[in-house]
Amino acid sequence: MGALLSIPLMAVPSMGTIFGFAASCCGAATCSAVCSACGKCGNSVATRIAYALILLINSILSWIMLTPWAINKLQHLTLDYMKISCPDGECYGWVAVHRINFALGIFHIIMAVLLLGVNSSKNPRAAIQNGFWGPKIIAWLALIVVSFFIPEAFFMFWGNYIALIGATLFLLLGLILLVDLAHTWAEYCLERIDSTDSKVWRGVLIGSTLGMYAASLAMTIVQYIFFATGKCSMNQAAITLNLIFFLVVSVVSVHPAIQEYNPKAGLAQSAMVAVYCTYLTMSAVSMEPDDKNCNPLIRAQGTRTTSIVIGAVVTMLTVAYTTTRAATQGVALGGKGKSIRLPDDDEHDMVTQQPDSRREMRAQALRQAVEEGSLPADALDDDDDESDSGTNTSKDDERSSTQYSYALFHIIFFLATAWVATLLTMNIEESTKDGKDFAPVGRTYGASWVKIISAWVCYGIYTWTLVAPIVLPDRFDFS
Repeated sequence: MGALLSIPLMAVPSMGTIFGFAASCCGAATCSAVCSACGKCGNSVATRIAYALILLINSILSWIMLTPWAINKLQHLTLDYMKISCPDGECYGWVAVHRINFALGIFHIIMAVLLLGVNSSKNPRAAIQNGFWGPKIIAWLALIVVSFFIPEAFFMFWGNYIALIGATLFLLLGLILLVDLAHTWAEYCLERIDSTDSKVWRGVLIGSTLGMYAASLAMTIVQYIFFATGKCSMNQAAITLNLIFFLVVSVVSVHPAIQEYNPKAGLAQSAMVAVYCTYLTMSAVSMEPDDKNCNPLIRAQGTRTTSIVIGAVVTMLTVAYTTTRAATQGVALGGKGKSIRLPDDDEHDMVTQQPDSRREMRAQALRQAVEEGSLPADALDDDDDESDSGTNTSKDDERSSTQYSYALFHIIFFLATAWVATLLTMNIEESTKDGKDFAPVGRTYGASWVKIISAWVCYGIYTWTLVAPIVLPDRFDFS
């Protein structure tokens, strides 16, 4: 955040140093404010929001480095010692984008190593995750500065190989978690229906399924009308294949053989996968270049700069949000997920003050209510927090157990920085060919094909989750 605030001050190095440091402190204060003034949200939620903001700011800063203005300003600051170029000629901020995202990626790798084995906020190292925002902001900015002293040859290798592998893993992880979310949502609704026989939950399940199928069909019709006319063979093929795939997975999900081995499978999961993959396909055809007159959205845009800026910010917000969701959804990866775990008995039996029979009776009543399911497990933590008169930890929702794996959280953020760098530099010659304006994010054939193929892979992953119990019956038990 401080880096973004200090960009206008780069033209005056002496004052820029002073005000840049002040801006860094403001950025750190912003993160601290998010974590301390989040209202009713728990400590873990505020922390995730803060890291998402850092990723968002880093991504926007990387995107700005694609402009000739930013590169010229950077070269001016180094007294023309640093020349931003590629072997084939000018490439604007290709290397600069990878430097900035490499810096944030290394920051998250360091954080992952420091937080290995932390399983509750009572661990002293948990403060590294949830606090010390000032030093963490300064460390992030320092890594950015250091990255510009690394030879460009290293980033040629990093950008063409390491970042590409990381981006692929990030996309694959997102697809796996999407399929897991589809199964989790449907199974949760079915459990609520079975346990309560509620018409509300039955309506929610049926309504959401029909709504997602209706949205998928509506997006498919819109794509055929606006993006599949004339000689747009690529769009026609992508849209048609997506339609075929989502019809196939829908039929497979209700096939008798599938229902025999996995009775919880059904149209609810297929609908969520279909609407997401149809959205990916529509996003792909709507963001491709218009050299073949297949993208009317580009021709219909009024102010090019405004539309590109809005599109870039929305894209970065989406990446930050999906990264945070993926980093904390550990069910598909064998993590803790969101299961409720009662705290250890000795946690609430620790004597911290003069015994009080009334307080002990209240604690016993709370334990019994939690065991019967009348109260959530964190009620015990609330009771413990109230009894500790010396400290205020009422917003700490991780005293008994962390809500997510800290180390895995930072590894996924590292993969996200690789995806952002790859997205910004993919076919960069198409994005920056005019050299006079902001580069559109993802408006290349390469980015479009990545989304199209991702949709196909998502269908494949979901289909495998349906047929796997038939192929490997010993490894699955739905009884």
